[in-house]
Amino acid sequence: MDLVKEIEKLKKDKKAIILAHYYVRPELQDVADYVGDSLGLSQKAAETDAEIIVFVGVNFMAETAKILSPGKKVLLPDLEAGCSLADSIPAADFSEFIRQHPDHIVITYVNTTAEIKSMSDICCTSSNAKQIVESLPKDQKIIFAPDKNLGNYINSVTDRDMVLWDGQCHVHHEFSIEGILALKSKHPGAKVIAHPECQKPILLVADHIGSTSELLTYSHNDACKEFIVVTESGILHKMKQKSPDKSFYPAPSDDPNCVCADCNFMKLNTLEKLYQCLKNESPEISIDPEMGKKALIPIRRMLEISEKLGI
Repeated sequence: MDLVKEIEKLKKDKKAIILAHYYVRPELQDVADYVGDSLGLSQKAAETDAEIIVFVGVNFMAETAKILSPGKKVLLPDLEAGCSLADSIPAADFSEFIRQHPDHIVITYVNTTAEIKSMSDICCTSSNAKQIVESLPKDQKIIFAPDKNLGNYINSVTDRDMVLWDGQCHVHHEFSIEGILALKSKHPGAKVIAHPECQKPILLVADHIGSTSELLTYSHNDACKEFIVVTESGILHKMKQKSPDKSFYPAPSDDPNCVCADCNFMKLNTLEKLYQCLKNESPEISIDPEMGKKALIPIRRMLEISEKLGI
């Protein structure tokens, strides 16, 4: 069976759209209607007129699509595709954290569950976090959650003193500064480009810091021909497609048995699972309607600010 042809046929017959994150397997990116990072995927999910949204990514992304399109059927190829960052912020603990910091606006990264979003004032992504924080008055007290590395970075570039939740993405947190410097010594002409979820020592040696989509754009537009890429290795597929004349080296993690950093959750998605998902219209994402309405408010605020700022 030609899975790609079958997926294309099912997609057409069922009036479905396939959204895929940059971190999933290359063959899934190639069959998707749209490939992007969290912000782009959120925007695409909000505007699609497809009857079925198939989200090839992780659970919180599919939840976001369902929140934005409660009347549509939203599918996820594997319900086990979670997120270490989203798991790092239990709702009960975060509720108490908010209670301990009165008069603070709550900004949460989109990499959170619907329940956490429902407790938030504004959502953000790594693409727009700086702009969203800067859109608030300088003296506004802010809670930023859950990624502490991203929060520290945003504090540094906005001169804010946000209160940070102690969460992290296991992929970005585990990159090895020693390994990156060793890789740089082998490729002295390469530029280091890093995601702001990485730890501070890595960001200090980076030539460019940006969201996944920003790293993709930078690597394509910059004159440099070699890049050490310090984010999940799935993005290298699009980088190579856009810039076949350039070389891209995945940054090593602290694990000596691995030369790259893969998100095991993202890699749970496969062509076979996508085919079965479309064929059976399952697994389907469902969210409590009242929680969905509350979670929609901070997402809408994020999208409105992003649209107003042209990002």
